[in-house]
Amino acid sequence: MKNIVIVGGSKGIGSAILLQQLENNRVYNLSRNTPNITHANLQHYTIDILQDSLPDIENIDTLIYCPGSINLKPIGSLNIDDFRNDFEINVIGAVKAIQKYLPVLKKGNNPSIILFSTVAAKLGMPFHASIATAKAGIEGLVKSLGAELASVVRINAIAPTITETTLAAGILRNDRMKENMAERHPMKNYLKPEEVASMANYLISEQAKSISGQVFEMDYGIVTFKI
Repeated sequence: MKNIVIVGGSKGIGSAILLQQLENNRVYNLSRNTPNITHANLQHYTIDILQDSLPDIENIDTLIYCPGSINLKPIGSLNIDDFRNDFEINVIGAVKAIQKYLPVLKKGNNPSIILFSTVAAKLGMPFHASIATAKAGIEGLVKSLGAELASVVRINAIAPTITETTLAAGILRNDRMKENMAERHPMKNYLKPEEVASMANYLISEQAKSISGQVFEMDYGIVTFKI
């Protein structure tokens, strides 16, 4: 049984990860909202990752940082606070969690960290300037810490394409928009949270013990293929 800390496990991808891990692992969820589930293996802490002190947790094998943002505006409509806020929630929050729990994590069993990027960090997409900039910071963090912690803790990132979550509800708000989004991808689909959760499950497992410092694109071909 692993001890897994999930930051942002009450909604979206984080919730899907939490649900996949609960049966076989001890899960500590840190988020502003309480998960819509109770379980003997779940302990929830209501916190704002940017404002509140993080709780002390004695045993940790895995840290998964899920908070993110979808802030899509033309560059002329973005202000400095947009860039600052996106960087804070995506990068600074992750750094805060890593710095808090790294001393305990280093003592864990096959210890690992999972962060989240986006396909927009590699594929130039209009109106993504702020979020792509923040997620590029995540990818740099993964590469740097992967090297720094190579003999101690593994760290990887997942870079999903659009995923059917409440965060993306405005982009996938009706059947026509969902059809158009699927059509944009060479493999004619987009992600469900459970698919991303399964990738996270693999990356924290013994089967992935040789993998660190990597960014895994789950893109249904939108970055990889030109068809």
